[in-house]
Amino acid sequence: MTSTDQSDGAAIIDLLGVLAYGELSAFDRMAADARMAPTTALRAALSAVAAQEMGHYGKLVARIEDLGADPQQAMAPFIEAVETFHARTEPRTWGEALVKAYVGDGLAADFYREVAEYVDASTRALVIEALADSGNSEFAIREVGALVRNDPTAASRLSLWGRRLVGEAISQAQRVAAERDALVLLIVGGAGDLTGISRLTERITDKHTERMTAIGLFN
Repeated sequence: MTSTDQSDGAAIIDLLGVLAYGELSAFDRMAADARMAPTTALRAALSAVAAQEMGHYGKLVARIEDLGADPQQAMAPFIEAVETFHARTEPRTWGEALVKAYVGDGLAADFYREVAEYVDASTRALVIEALADSGNSEFAIREVGALVRNDPTAASRLSLWGRRLVGEAISQAQRVAAERDALVLLIVGGAGDLTGISRLTERITDKHTERMTAIGLFN
């Protein structure tokens, strides 16, 4: 195996590891946030989304094992960054929980889909499946829309919350990138050069703006 093959292999394990821990953490978070729902029906709806996260987690762990790696070791480097993000963005209201599930998870998904373009086809297909929307967007758009209609002042508060989520997500992503050389090399190699990375960032930013607009919140 060449040094390039080894680097790509390590990067794929990193990608699967951070995604697996992200899915596990998303399950925990959504299950807890569901208790803030104003009705039993809404609590059940968010809990159902959380359950789907565990299904994705199981498939990612299985793929890591297929590649001959230990899932626990693969996830370990990312636990602190993911937990720091969640600790700094713990929602205090049902509206904040919805925006975090929609905007925060969507931003991460956009980034990982971009990175998945640089890996093998089977891994890419699994990543895309793990990042599938699972009805979360439609649910969040509907419920945030209802909140804003009932309380017009909620829009400005939740817009600020959305910007905070983005800032924290970028901060933790930069932290992970600084510590995982193989993953950074994969991204740089896939993008081609700094111009490619700049275009990647623009695409993610554009998708975030579209998402904020769709949910009725503006940057």
